[in-house]
Amino acid sequence: MKSLLKNLGLILVLIGTIILLVCYFTGDVNNNVILASSATLLVVGLIAYIQINKRIAD
Repeated sequence: MKSLLKNLGLILVLIGTIILLVCYFTGDVNNNVILASSATLLVVGLIAYIQINKRIAD
C-alpha cells in the first residue's frame, strides 16, 4: 500500500501523458476539455508526487 501511495503522483502524470499522446495520434487536439483534463492530471500528479514523497521521507 505504501509503495502504491508513493507512486500515486507518477501514475497520475503517466495517465495525463497517455491522454495527450492518444489525442495527438487521433488528431483530436482541438478538444479543450480533454486537453485541460490531461494538463490538470499532470499538474496534480507532479504536486502529489512531491508532497507525498516529502511526507514519506520524514
